[in-house]
Amino acid sequence: MTTLEDRTEIGELMNGWLHRDLGRWDDLAALFHDDATIEITWFKGTASEFVAGSRRMGSSDLTSRHVIGSPMITKRGNRAFVETPAMIVGQHNTLHLGATSHGRMLDRVEKRGGRWGIVERHCSYDISSFDYPRGPVDIDWSIVGAHPAEYAPLAYLLTVAGYPVEGTFPTRFSSLETKIRSDADVWLNEEV
Repeated sequence: MTTLEDRTEIGELMNGWLHRDLGRWDDLAALFHDDATIEITWFKGTASEFVAGSRRMGSSDLTSRHVIGSPMITKRGNRAFVETPAMIVGQHNTLHLGATSHGRMLDRVEKRGGRWGIVERHCSYDISSFDYPRGPVDIDWSIVGAHPAEYAPLAYLLTVAGYPVEGTFPTRFSSLETKIRSDADVWLNEEV
């Protein structure tokens, strides 16, 4: 059973992703436990490395914003698996090209020392499209075609901004998404 206090604290963790959009790097870092990892389109590594990379991205031609939905929380003891809908809106300010992607953050969170923190974050992508704030632009469709349609426009935008997207990432109902869920279920049921 998830208490109202736990649900509120976990929800605040998910909403805290907005610190990234606002350049509040210390607040962003505080969302994670020290050993946390992240694997999303442009980044795979530790949370501290992610915060540093996000800071660099924040001073580039690429602007991004996240719209965070209400999380679904599966809690057992001091651990929870959290699925949070998110919309990612990005724009390359020099190319005048943007992308909008819808997906879900898939997080393992844990309460340690009385504080909930993110231990592992993935994103599963559902749908993505290009945005043309000043009209159509030339797009290298070979880069777009190298990625699943669910995040291809976002991957293109990241790649042309200098953040190459390598590998394949979870999409709705994919085997990668299924594995993240099943691994999280095992993790939730381990003795803590």
